[in-house]
Amino acid sequence: MKEKIIEVNQVTKRYGEILAVEDASLSIFQGEIFSLIGHNGAGKSTLFKMMLGLLPPSSGEIRIQDKSVADAQFRQVKRHIGYLPENVVFYDHLSGIETLRFFASLKGADPGSCGALLDKMGLTKAARRPVRGYSKGMRQRLGFAQALLGEPQILFLDEPTTGLDPAGIREFYHFLKELKEQGVTIILSSHNLAQIQEQVDRIALMKLGRILTVGSVQELREQLDLPLHFQILLDSSAEGEVREALARFPDCKTRFNNKTASVYCNREQKMPLLTTLSTIKGVEDIHIQEPSLEDLFLGYVDESSSTQNTSAQS
Repeated sequence: MKEKIIEVNQVTKRYGEILAVEDASLSIFQGEIFSLIGHNGAGKSTLFKMMLGLLPPSSGEIRIQDKSVADAQFRQVKRHIGYLPENVVFYDHLSGIETLRFFASLKGADPGSCGALLDKMGLTKAARRPVRGYSKGMRQRLGFAQALLGEPQILFLDEPTTGLDPAGIREFYHFLKELKEQGVTIILSSHNLAQIQEQVDRIALMKLGRILTVGSVQELREQLDLPLHFQILLDSSAEGEVREALARFPDCKTRFNNKTASVYCNREQKMPLLTTLSTIKGVEDIHIQEPSLEDLFLGYVDESSSTQNTSAQS
């Protein structure tokens, strides 16, 4: 079993009467890509800052590499942590290379590594240009280079793909996979669910400061048991036989359109339905679509809202 790198135990953060994070608990393991997911205001950035020791929790404890973030010894751990905030800020009069050397001096990192990091981020040609002339995507890549100074063992990335074009996003996640293979633990927050669905190992879904659930995308699918979507391509002569076959699955919701049938059914009906359809000659193709991460998030949000309403009524 992989080593626990981060442990969050019953952490709450209050601002007066406002609960920014409420009773959050989770564990993050070495070498995994872990994501906090939720709408703006869900508490992702607040939890990030508490894990980094930038904000003290109102109650509960956070430990990283078995050191409490509230202890003086955590300073040694922070040397091995890289952080990219959601809104990265630079001194605009400095060039890219000067900016990176400035952060290297603050971190005690090797300034000789700055050129290679800029090259890795595709910023070599802009290295000596003032940062004020950088686009949003370039500033984001410079921020990521800053987070990588000192070869950190743990990376915290808050909305890291903001401002990146599709090619830049693809390169970014490819680079994260390389870091993961080197044993780096990566924690990122995002509200772009479609973008990260295939990129992360595990996810914590957050709503209004609470963690609704934690798991891999597939684990969350199995927990929530949302319906699967079958898209069936068929010869027009087979429609009657397909309708007759689907009638044996009354719990399925079916819609026919031209030469296709769209069917929603529960997960336990997947194999019986496939077996039935495979015997019909006029069925030309079957595509099964799993619930997306956005479907799962909305499902858990609806479930938590229903639970809260039931509790309030009782």
